[in-house]
Amino acid sequence: MEALLAFAAALLALRLAGLLVRRLRAGGPPQLAAWGASLASYAVASAALAWGAAAGWSDEAFRVYYLFGGLLTAPLLGVGSLLLTGRRWALPVGLLYTGLAVGVAIAVPLANPVAGESIPEAQEHLDFVPARLLAVLGNTLGTLAVVAVALLTIRRRPLGNALILAGVAVAAAGTGVAGTGVAETAAFVAAAALLLYAGFVTPGAGDRRGPSPRPASPGLAGRNAPCP
Repeated sequence: MEALLAFAAALLALRLAGLLVRRLRAGGPPQLAAWGASLASYAVASAALAWGAAAGWSDEAFRVYYLFGGLLTAPLLGVGSLLLTGRRWALPVGLLYTGLAVGVAIAVPLANPVAGESIPEAQEHLDFVPARLLAVLGNTLGTLAVVAVALLTIRRRPLGNALILAGVAVAAAGTGVAGTGVAETAAFVAAAALLLYAGFVTPGAGDRRGPSPRPASPGLAGRNAPCP
């Protein structure tokens, strides 16, 4: 049952990421790319939860879970928030960080083999430098960027930013209860993904535009034009 709940949360987060990508391809702003990548990372992390719950935790499942859940989700959220404010430099920085995170997650040696059915704790299997230090820095800076941008632009996007802040809070709470079980963590993943997606797509005050006036038809224009 726990594996099914984690897999369902993964499918939900992946579906929401796909909807963001669809909006991006339809001419949406660039922050949708980073936000979509963040939700996709959240989905892969939840899929790793399902993997560990169904087949038992292994080194490979732990590396996938740590990479996408511990190293990528929050930093990519921060990149999206910075792009929202027009800071284009955040995109290449985010790409460089992603490459570094992938390299660390693949190459860093594990202090102890991963086994068992409970969610592994990073401090039991990874040294602080570099993997856990990178996670601390990435998650701290990413969360600070999300919170700072949300608070600074709260007047322009009150509802959307409130939902994003709520999603970040729920995600943080889910990290805190990870030791209680897969089902509880999966529930927090699903709730956080829904809140974040709603915050991403909620328009701001300046984005609400009334319907543009319809142009007059040529026939009526010619009929009403003054005779020469």
